[in-house]
Amino acid sequence: MLADRLDDVPAVEAAIRLADARGGPLLLIAVLPPLIPGAVARPPDSAAVRAVAGRALPRVARAGVAHTSAVYHRPAGRAGRLGAAKGLLDVAVAYGCSVLVVSLSGPAGLDACTVMDAAAIRGGPLVRAASPVPWVPLVTPCSER
Repeated sequence: MLADRLDDVPAVEAAIRLADARGGPLLLIAVLPPLIPGAVARPPDSAAVRAVAGRALPRVARAGVAHTSAVYHRPAGRAGRLGAAKGLLDVAVAYGCSVLVVSLSGPAGLDACTVMDAAAIRGGPLVRAASPVPWVPLVTPCSER
């Protein structure tokens, strides 16, 4: 799952390792904002999806893992604690995804713990948690002028 956050990097690296170990393709699900009423969903090869997947694609290309893109639009309004996670799982299952890698600190409703809860209720797929990017202080402080 890619949500255009720095946390996408460890999730993609974990997903690449899993896909490589299993010898299967990688499904990149780009999480986009809710659709405006009357708007048409974006195709997986649209510019918006490429922008969200921007941090992931170079890593996927270097690993040489086959990949497919999918799009998930967050629900508009209040979908409840598990509503967004259920929709994400529906997209993953529709593409035949058996293991979903999600960041522990993902966006509200799409963090690994919430997606794991929704998957347990739904009966799958398996959800793996990826640790967020650790904070690293600057090597040299900014000079004062």
